[in-house]
Amino acid sequence: MTDTVTICECFARDGLQHEPTFVPTETKIALLETFADAGFRRIEATSYSHPKWVPAFADASEVLAGVTHRPGVAFKATCPNPRGVERAMSDLDRGIGAEELSLLVSASESHTQKNLRTTRAQQWERVEEMVALADGHFRLVGVVSVAFGCPFEGRIDPGRVAEDVARFADLGADAVTLGDTTGVATPAAVATLFNRLDRAHPGLAVISHFHNTRGTAVANAVAALEAGCRHFDSALGGVGGHPSKIGYGAGLTGNVCTEDLVCLFDAMGVDTGIDLDALAAASRACEEALGRPLHSMVARAGFRRSAA
Repeated sequence: MTDTVTICECFARDGLQHEPTFVPTETKIALLETFADAGFRRIEATSYSHPKWVPAFADASEVLAGVTHRPGVAFKATCPNPRGVERAMSDLDRGIGAEELSLLVSASESHTQKNLRTTRAQQWERVEEMVALADGHFRLVGVVSVAFGCPFEGRIDPGRVAEDVARFADLGADAVTLGDTTGVATPAAVATLFNRLDRAHPGLAVISHFHNTRGTAVANAVAALEAGCRHFDSALGGVGGHPSKIGYGAGLTGNVCTEDLVCLFDAMGVDTGIDLDALAAASRACEEALGRPLHSMVARAGFRRSAA
Protein backbone atom coordinates (compact mmCIF):
# COMPACT_ATOMS: atom_id res chain seq x y z
CA MET A 1 0.00 0.00 0.00
CA THR A 2 1.32 3.45 -0.91
CA ASP A 3 -0.44 6.42 0.61
CA THR A 4 0.00 9.48 2.81
CA VAL A 5 -1.58 10.13 6.19
CA THR A 6 -1.44 12.93 8.76
CA ILE A 7 -0.92 12.00 12.40
CA CYS A 8 -1.64 14.52 15.15
CA GLU A 9 0.53 13.96 18.23
CA CYS A 10 -1.66 14.27 21.34
CA PHE A 11 0.75 13.51 24.22
CA ALA A 12 0.82 17.08 25.51
CA ARG A 13 -2.96 17.43 25.82
CA ASP A 14 -4.98 14.22 25.80
CA GLY A 15 -2.00 12.44 27.33
CA LEU A 16 -1.13 14.84 30.12
CA GLN A 17 -4.72 15.52 31.20
CA HIS A 18 -4.75 12.01 32.68
CA GLU A 19 -1.57 12.54 34.73
CA PRO A 20 -2.07 13.23 38.45
CA THR A 21 1.17 15.26 38.69
CA PHE A 22 1.69 18.60 36.96
CA VAL A 23 4.36 18.47 34.27
CA PRO A 24 6.52 21.64 34.29
CA THR A 25 5.86 24.17 31.57
CA GLU A 26 9.43 24.09 30.29
CA THR A 27 9.21 20.30 29.94
CA LYS A 28 6.02 20.57 27.90
CA ILE A 29 7.57 23.16 25.61
CA ALA A 30 10.68 21.04 25.07
CA LEU A 31 8.52 18.02 24.20
CA LEU A 32 6.43 20.00 21.73
CA GLU A 33 9.61 21.18 20.00
CA THR A 34 10.78 17.55 19.84
CA PHE A 35 7.48 16.49 18.24
CA ALA A 36 7.73 19.18 15.58
CA ASP A 37 11.36 18.27 14.88
CA ALA A 38 10.30 14.64 14.35
CA GLY A 39 8.01 15.66 11.51
CA PHE A 40 4.56 16.01 13.10
CA ARG A 41 2.63 18.73 11.31
CA ARG A 42 -0.36 18.74 13.66
CA ILE A 43 0.34 18.74 17.39
CA GLU A 44 -2.16 18.97 20.23
CA ALA A 45 -0.41 21.41 22.55
CA THR A 46 -2.74 22.27 25.42
CA SER A 47 -6.29 23.01 26.55
CA TYR A 48 -8.09 26.14 27.66
CA SER A 49 -9.97 24.13 30.29
CA HIS A 50 -10.62 25.71 33.66
CA PRO A 51 -7.66 24.91 35.97
CA LYS A 52 -10.10 23.87 38.70
CA TRP A 53 -11.27 20.96 36.55
CA VAL A 54 -8.10 20.20 34.58
CA PRO A 55 -5.11 21.63 36.46
CA ALA A 56 -2.66 20.09 33.99
CA PHE A 57 -3.29 23.04 31.66
CA ALA A 58 -3.12 25.98 34.03
CA ASP A 59 -0.13 27.10 31.92
CA ALA A 60 -1.87 26.97 28.51
CA SER A 61 -0.89 30.49 27.48
CA GLU A 62 2.69 30.06 28.71
CA VAL A 63 3.08 26.85 26.70
CA LEU A 64 1.79 28.47 23.51
CA ALA A 65 4.06 31.47 24.11
CA GLY A 66 7.08 29.23 24.54
CA VAL A 67 6.84 27.00 21.47
CA THR A 68 8.29 27.93 18.09
CA HIS A 69 5.43 28.66 15.72
CA ARG A 70 6.82 27.51 12.41
CA PRO A 71 5.46 27.26 8.85
CA GLY A 72 3.72 23.98 8.13
CA VAL A 73 3.16 23.06 11.80
CA ALA A 74 -0.21 23.62 13.50
CA PHE A 75 -0.44 23.63 17.29
CA LYS A 76 -3.93 22.85 18.54
CA ALA A 77 -5.67 23.90 21.75
CA THR A 78 -8.89 22.40 23.09
CA CYS A 79 -11.77 24.75 23.97
CA PRO A 80 -14.58 23.20 26.02
CA ASN A 81 -16.64 26.42 26.20
CA PRO A 82 -16.81 30.02 24.93
CA ARG A 83 -14.46 31.25 27.65
CA GLY A 84 -11.81 28.97 26.16
CA VAL A 85 -12.19 30.62 22.75
CA GLU A 86 -12.01 34.06 24.35
CA ARG A 87 -8.70 33.07 25.93
CA ALA A 88 -7.50 31.70 22.58
CA MET A 89 -8.38 34.99 20.88
CA SER A 90 -6.56 36.95 23.58
CA ASP A 91 -3.44 34.85 23.06
CA LEU A 92 -3.74 35.27 19.31
CA ASP A 93 -3.90 39.06 19.73
CA ARG A 94 -0.64 38.84 21.70
CA GLY A 95 1.00 36.85 18.93
CA ILE A 96 1.19 33.55 20.82
CA GLY A 97 -2.01 31.85 19.72
CA ALA A 98 -2.72 28.33 18.53
CA GLU A 99 -3.27 27.59 14.85
CA GLU A 100 -6.14 25.16 15.52
CA LEU A 101 -8.93 24.88 18.08
CA SER A 102 -10.87 21.77 19.06
CA LEU A 103 -14.55 22.27 19.91
CA LEU A 104 -16.09 19.48 21.95
CA VAL A 105 -19.41 17.67 22.03
CA SER A 106 -20.27 14.23 23.39
CA ALA A 107 -22.54 11.82 21.57
CA SER A 108 -24.31 10.86 24.81
CA GLU A 109 -26.18 12.97 27.32
CA SER A 110 -24.53 11.31 30.31
CA HIS A 111 -20.98 11.84 29.10
CA THR A 112 -21.82 15.46 28.24
CA GLN A 113 -22.93 16.06 31.81
CA LYS A 114 -19.92 14.28 33.30
CA ASN A 115 -17.25 15.74 31.03
CA LEU A 116 -18.65 19.17 30.16
CA ARG A 117 -21.11 19.76 33.02
CA THR A 118 -23.96 20.72 30.73
CA THR A 119 -26.57 19.16 28.43
CA ARG A 120 -26.05 18.22 24.78
CA ALA A 121 -28.45 20.94 23.66
CA GLN A 122 -26.65 23.56 25.73
CA GLN A 123 -23.24 22.38 24.53
CA TRP A 124 -24.31 22.74 20.92
CA GLU A 125 -25.42 26.28 21.71
CA ARG A 126 -21.97 26.86 23.16
CA VAL A 127 -20.33 25.44 20.04
CA GLU A 128 -22.27 27.84 17.83
CA GLU A 129 -21.12 30.70 20.07
CA MET A 130 -17.53 29.43 19.94
CA VAL A 131 -17.54 29.33 16.14
CA ALA A 132 -18.78 32.92 16.08
CA LEU A 133 -16.15 34.04 18.60
CA ALA A 134 -13.36 32.35 16.62
CA ASP A 135 -14.47 34.42 13.63
CA GLY A 136 -12.37 32.56 11.08
CA HIS A 137 -9.05 33.11 12.85
CA PHE A 138 -8.33 29.42 13.50
CA ARG A 139 -8.68 26.07 11.77
CA LEU A 140 -11.62 24.55 13.66
CA VAL A 141 -11.78 20.86 14.53
CA GLY A 142 -15.07 19.50 15.82
CA VAL A 143 -14.78 16.58 18.23
CA VAL A 144 -17.50 14.00 18.86
CA SER A 145 -16.57 12.10 22.01
CA VAL A 146 -17.86 8.58 22.85
CA ALA A 147 -18.69 8.16 19.16
CA PHE A 148 -18.61 4.35 19.35
CA GLY A 149 -19.93 3.77 22.86
CA CYS A 150 -20.50 5.54 26.17
CA PRO A 151 -19.25 4.31 29.57
CA PHE A 152 -22.60 5.31 31.10
CA GLU A 153 -25.17 4.62 28.36
CA GLY A 154 -23.53 1.87 26.33
CA ARG A 155 -24.10 1.67 22.57
CA ILE A 156 -24.30 4.94 20.64
CA ASP A 157 -26.58 5.21 17.60
CA PRO A 158 -24.30 5.83 14.58
CA GLY A 159 -27.05 8.04 13.19
CA ARG A 160 -26.60 10.43 16.10
CA VAL A 161 -22.87 10.59 15.42
CA ALA A 162 -23.56 11.25 11.73
CA GLU A 163 -25.91 14.07 12.71
CA ASP A 164 -23.24 15.59 14.97
CA VAL A 165 -20.66 15.43 12.17
CA ALA A 166 -23.12 17.07 9.77
CA ARG A 167 -23.81 19.82 12.29
CA PHE A 168 -20.10 20.57 12.67
CA ALA A 169 -19.74 20.60 8.87
CA ASP A 170 -22.67 23.02 8.55
CA LEU A 171 -20.98 25.32 11.09
CA GLY A 172 -17.88 25.42 8.93
CA ALA A 173 -15.58 23.06 10.83
CA ASP A 174 -12.48 22.22 8.80
CA ALA A 175 -12.32 18.68 10.22
CA VAL A 176 -14.27 16.46 12.61
CA THR A 177 -12.75 13.95 15.03
CA LEU A 178 -14.51 10.74 16.04
CA GLY A 179 -13.43 9.86 19.55
CA ASP A 180 -13.51 6.26 20.74
CA THR A 181 -13.16 7.65 24.23
CA THR A 182 -13.10 4.41 26.22
CA GLY A 183 -11.85 2.03 23.55
CA VAL A 184 -15.02 0.11 22.71
CA ALA A 185 -14.92 0.37 18.91
CA THR A 186 -14.46 -2.64 16.65
CA PRO A 187 -12.94 -2.69 13.16
CA ALA A 188 -16.31 -3.53 11.62
CA ALA A 189 -18.05 -0.63 13.36
CA VAL A 190 -15.22 1.70 12.41
CA ALA A 191 -15.32 0.73 8.73
CA THR A 192 -19.09 1.11 8.57
CA LEU A 193 -19.13 4.57 10.15
CA PHE A 194 -16.18 5.98 8.19
CA ASN A 195 -17.65 4.72 4.92
CA ARG A 196 -20.98 6.30 5.81
CA LEU A 197 -19.39 9.65 6.59
CA ASP A 198 -17.26 9.59 3.45
CA ARG A 199 -20.39 9.17 1.36
CA ALA A 200 -22.21 11.94 3.23
CA HIS A 201 -19.33 14.43 3.38
CA PRO A 202 -16.84 13.83 0.56
CA GLY A 203 -13.80 15.99 1.10
CA LEU A 204 -14.37 16.52 4.83
CA ALA A 205 -11.38 15.45 6.93
CA VAL A 206 -12.75 12.93 9.43
CA ILE A 207 -10.11 12.18 12.06
CA SER A 208 -9.87 8.88 13.92
CA HIS A 209 -9.11 9.09 17.63
CA PHE A 210 -8.89 5.61 19.13
CA HIS A 211 -8.13 4.74 22.73
CA ASN A 212 -6.46 1.42 23.45
CA THR A 213 -8.39 0.53 26.59
CA ARG A 214 -9.21 -2.95 25.25
CA GLY A 215 -6.17 -3.43 23.04
CA THR A 216 -7.98 -2.75 19.76
CA ALA A 217 -6.77 0.74 18.82
CA VAL A 218 -4.24 -0.28 16.16
CA ALA A 219 -6.72 -2.69 14.55
CA ASN A 220 -9.33 0.07 14.50
CA ALA A 221 -6.84 2.50 12.96
CA VAL A 222 -6.11 0.05 10.13
CA ALA A 223 -9.84 -0.42 9.59
CA ALA A 224 -10.25 3.36 9.36
CA LEU A 225 -7.34 3.57 6.93
CA GLU A 226 -8.87 0.92 4.69
CA ALA A 227 -12.18 2.82 4.83
CA GLY A 228 -10.48 5.93 3.46
CA CYS A 229 -9.48 7.78 6.63
CA ARG A 230 -6.21 9.71 6.23
CA HIS A 231 -6.15 11.65 9.49
CA PHE A 232 -5.28 10.08 12.84
CA ASP A 233 -4.75 11.14 16.45
CA SER A 234 -2.29 9.25 18.65
CA ALA A 235 -0.14 9.79 21.74
CA LEU A 236 3.44 8.79 22.37
CA GLY A 237 3.63 6.02 24.91
CA GLY A 238 -0.11 5.39 24.69
CA VAL A 239 -0.83 7.85 27.49
CA GLY A 240 -4.08 9.67 28.08
CA GLY A 241 -7.70 9.21 28.96
CA HIS A 242 -10.18 11.21 30.98
CA PRO A 243 -8.99 14.20 33.04
CA SER A 244 -7.46 13.07 36.34
CA LYS A 245 -10.19 14.84 38.36
CA ILE A 246 -13.06 13.47 36.22
CA GLY A 247 -13.27 9.71 36.50
CA TYR A 248 -14.83 7.28 34.05
CA GLY A 249 -13.52 4.16 32.40
CA ALA A 250 -10.94 1.78 33.83
CA GLY A 251 -7.73 0.04 32.89
CA LEU A 252 -5.14 1.55 30.54
CA THR A 253 -7.27 4.32 29.10
CA GLY A 254 -4.70 5.94 26.82
CA ASN A 255 -4.57 6.70 23.12
CA VAL A 256 -3.23 4.43 20.42
CA CYS A 257 0.57 4.52 20.77
CA THR A 258 2.13 6.85 18.23
CA GLU A 259 5.26 4.72 18.04
CA ASP A 260 3.30 1.58 17.21
CA LEU A 261 0.97 3.27 14.74
CA VAL A 262 3.74 5.08 12.84
CA CYS A 263 5.91 2.00 12.59
CA LEU A 264 3.01 -0.15 11.41
CA PHE A 265 2.04 2.38 8.76
CA ASP A 266 5.70 2.64 7.71
CA ALA A 267 5.89 -1.15 7.29
CA MET A 268 2.68 -1.02 5.21
CA GLY A 269 4.17 1.58 2.88
CA VAL A 270 2.00 4.38 4.23
CA ASP A 271 3.85 7.71 4.36
CA THR A 272 3.46 9.51 7.70
CA GLY A 273 6.20 12.10 7.22
CA ILE A 274 7.65 11.08 10.61
CA ASP A 275 11.36 10.33 10.98
CA LEU A 276 11.71 7.05 12.90
CA ASP A 277 14.98 7.95 14.62
CA ALA A 278 13.56 11.27 15.77
CA LEU A 279 10.39 9.46 16.86
CA ALA A 280 12.48 7.11 19.00
CA ALA A 281 14.14 10.12 20.64
CA ALA A 282 10.74 11.71 21.28
CA SER A 283 9.49 8.45 22.80
CA ARG A 284 12.42 8.39 25.22
CA ALA A 285 11.86 12.05 26.10
CA CYS A 286 8.22 11.34 27.00
CA GLU A 287 9.22 8.48 29.28
CA GLU A 288 11.82 10.71 30.94
CA ALA A 289 9.23 13.48 31.39
CA LEU A 290 6.82 11.16 33.20
CA GLY A 291 9.52 9.19 34.98
CA ARG A 292 8.36 5.71 33.97
CA PRO A 293 8.26 3.28 31.05
CA LEU A 294 5.18 3.87 28.91
CA HIS A 295 3.08 1.47 26.85
CA SER A 296 4.54 1.35 23.34
CA MET A 297 5.45 -2.11 22.09
CA VAL A 298 7.78 -0.64 19.48
CA ALA A 299 9.66 1.33 22.13
CA ARG A 300 10.62 -1.99 23.68
CA ALA A 301 11.17 -3.99 20.48
CA GLY A 302 12.90 -1.37 18.33
CA PHE A 303 11.89 1.19 15.73
CA ARG A 304 13.71 -0.43 12.81
CA ARG A 305 12.63 -3.85 11.58
CA SER A 306 15.46 -6.35 11.28
CA ALA A 307 15.54 -9.09 8.67
CA ALA A 308 13.77 -12.30 9.71
